[in-house]
Amino acid sequence: MRVQKFSLLAVAVAAGLSLTACQGGGDSSAGSDDSSSSAQSSGSQSSGSQDSGGSSASTGKGTGTAGSDASTGGSSGAASGTGTGACQTSQLAFSSSGGMAEGTLIVNLKNTGSATCTLKGFPGADLKGKDGTVSAERSKLAPPSVSVKAGEETRFTLHYPSNDSGGSGVTFTSLVVTPPNETHSHTLPVSINVPVSDGSGTAITVDPVGTGK
Repeated sequence: MRVQKFSLLAVAVAAGLSLTACQGGGDSSAGSDDSSSSAQSSGSQSSGSQDSGGSSASTGKGTGTAGSDASTGGSSGAASGTGTGACQTSQLAFSSSGGMAEGTLIVNLKNTGSATCTLKGFPGADLKGKDGTVSAERSKLAPPSVSVKAGEETRFTLHYPSNDSGGSGVTFTSLVVTPPNETHSHTLPVSINVPVSDGSGTAITVDPVGTGK
């Protein structure tokens, strides 16, 4: 009888120890779950950080695109600058010849550049000699717009009174030509003699570029 009680007590103790061990194992499993949840939460934050970085990269790309637009604008500006420009003195060759009518001088302007250029307006025409300088007055002709291709030329006419007085008159030995809308001049040798009374230049006139023959 006493043996049976001891056996039952031993079984009860063993069962209690077994139950305690099972509960300890359950706590360990719960701890593992908490650790897993913590790891997932940490992983989620790391992913958010990467998204932010991705957003930053996207912003950088946008900046690059803006730079591309600016570059396009530059090339567009360059293209708009390829139109026909005004003829400059440095790209013109000058020559003169007597006109068909008495008292006229034809001045030729040849485009020595590689592209077409334009001229519109009156040239500056200053006659010089030992007695001084006279500037030609503008005629009443309307100035046309003239396009001069590379290698081609245009012209204008200088009008002056012939010296039929029998006197020595006033002689000019050079003509200073300034093309329209230019500040640089070119000097041509000439031999123009006018009556003394017209030495003031009031009867000396110049036509616009692109007129005359």
